[in-house]
This record gives sequence, C-alpha cells and structure tokens, in this order.
Amino acid sequence: MTEQDRPLAGRIALVAGATRGAGRAMAVELGRAGATVYVTGRTTRSRVSEVGRTTETIEETGELVTAAGGEGVAVPTDHLEQDQVRALVDRIDRERGRLDILVNDVWGADHLLDVAFARKLWELDLKEGLRMLRLGVETHVVTSYFALPLLIRNPGGLVVEVTDGTAETNSAYREQFFYDLAKYAPLRMALGLAEELKGSDCTAVCVSPGFLRSEAMLDTHFEVTEENWRDGIAKDPHFAISETPTYLGRCVAALAADPERHRWNGRSLDSGGLAKEYGVTDVDGSQPDSWAYIGRVTAGEEADAADYR
Repeated sequence: MTEQDRPLAGRIALVAGATRGAGRAMAVELGRAGATVYVTGRTTRSRVSEVGRTTETIEETGELVTAAGGEGVAVPTDHLEQDQVRALVDRIDRERGRLDILVNDVWGADHLLDVAFARKLWELDLKEGLRMLRLGVETHVVTSYFALPLLIRNPGGLVVEVTDGTAETNSAYREQFFYDLAKYAPLRMALGLAEELKGSDCTAVCVSPGFLRSEAMLDTHFEVTEENWRDGIAKDPHFAISETPTYLGRCVAALAADPERHRWNGRSLDSGGLAKEYGVTDVDGSQPDSWAYIGRVTAGEEADAADYR
C-alpha cells in the first residue's frame, strides 16, 4: 500500500460515538486511510447501553478499524461522565502525545423518539426530552472541552461535528421540539468552534449523512438487510435515495486528508456535496444526493431518486 493510499498515516483520531452507524463507518474509513483511531461508545461485549442493541459493540469497531489497515483502539466511554472523558484524553496524550482529528458523533437517543413526533412540547415526557439533549448536545460539549487542548497542541487539527441535516436543511422545524434542538446544536457548535479555534490553525466543520442505512434503520425500521435493502422501497419510496454509512465515512476521510480543508471552516457539509467535491462514491459506485432530493420532495415537486444517485 502506497503513501497515497494512506494519506492519514501518523495521524491520531478520536471518534466519539463509534459503536455503530456513521460513527463506526467514519472510524473505519479514517483507519483505512492510515490513521490510528480511538473509538468510544457505551455498548461492549459485556454491557449493553440504554439503546438496547446487542449486535454492535465498541470492541468490534476497533477490530474493524484495524482490519481496514489502521490501528483501532476501543475505549468504552460514557461521554456524559466527565471523569471518563478526561481519562480518555489523558490516555491518548500519554500513548500518542497528540490528537489530530476529533469526530463528535455521540447520539444514542433514537429510543427516546417513538411516536413523539405527533406531540406538542407540553405533551412530551420532559425527563426523556432532557435526556435527549444530554445525549445529543452535552456529550459533544464535554468531549470538546477535554479534547481540544490536546488537539490544538499541533497545527492542522480537525473537529467534525455530526448531525442530521445541514444549516440549510435544518432551517425548517424538525417536527419535535427536543429533536430539533439536539440536531441543530452541532451546527452552532461547529460555527462556534471555528471562532474558538482561531489562531490555532485548526478547522471545525459539521457534517451530515443523507438518508442513512444504519443497522437499526435496516433491521428495525425496514426489516431488511444491506443485501436486500431495496425491498424497503415498497414501505417507503424515498428509501431509494438512501446511502450506506460508509459513504459518509469515505467523505470524512477525504476531508481529513485535504490539505486545504480550512476553506470549510465553520461550514455545514453533507455527504452528497462532499462526495462530489472529493470524487467519493458509495459502496455500489453511486453518489446519492439525499438532501437535494429531499428538498425537491419537501417542496412538493416530483423527483426520481434515480436522478439523484
């Protein structure tokens, strides 16, 4: 494998929230590009988080990173526990002496949604709503608080906030009060961190996948596998524009390897746009542009998903 195949060789990354989905894929693709990747999450082979899924573990993510050609280091971490996050960053500093890439992907609140999209704020469970904000917002703040002093020690660091939707697509209300706040917050975090990082030669961005075929989306919502995912189109025609987690993973790896990535500082980016910028494709060779398609559909216009792949 050539240096061109491993543009992130020697880089140290932390992907917070890498047990499954986009977090796992970003970790694996950063590893494939040569990075050493510390991966965190709450579900281990001996303990299941409140998400309740047993089929994916953080240890497995670490092994997948290594199998892809990087070095995966699994560190079970609850990012609401400040002592755990501090210990995580201290370990990275002790073992590597640097941090080049921080990906804030912690979420783990899908189980709090259920039918809540049909309810007003005052009809929701307040405890569950506040828990969603803690999981989707506080975790990112805590992680950045402890990790950024290590990241800025060397020039060229990258912070990637992850959410669902860009600043443009999140300009409309996301139907549920707490979900709307949780998904908009990372956009503001990227904007704020771009200001906070001035003078450090570091970059902060926010990225979003499109219609993501995560493990839970496949087996729980559509009762399909990656192999027969198109069967899910019968249940929801818009599933035709969906993309694998690998797509965003490849985009983030390309972004991290871009020596001119600072031009994106403070911006919100989506997989479809990044794919076009960097020539990235999904595993089937297509380039899904979910948000462009969704924008047409939301506006009440006719759109064929095939035209956006």
